Amino acid sequence: MYYVPEGTERCGFYECAACGTRFLDVKVMPRMVCPYCGEQPDMELGPDDALPDVKEDAVLLEVIEGAENVEKYDTLLSLAVTGGDYSWI
Repeated sequence: MYYVPEGTERCGFYECAACGTRFLDVKVMPRMVCPYCGEQPDMELGPDDALPDVKEDAVLLEVIEGAENVEKYDTLLSLAVTGGDYSWI
């Protein structure tokens, strides 16, 4: 599969408010950092450094449960990314 490992039973369906990308992730949380436009902050801080801003732009739209439903969503989303090219399957 394209977004999540084969046999995943439960995942989150997210949409990023900043870039508009929709994706699946095995982590299910209300908001998360977008893997496409967001960056995980570098938490190695020095004594003079300020805490970095964490932008959690990806919002959970739906929790997908069941291996068949996860596979269906993964296939549909990956076809949108690959432009309908089935050669990667």
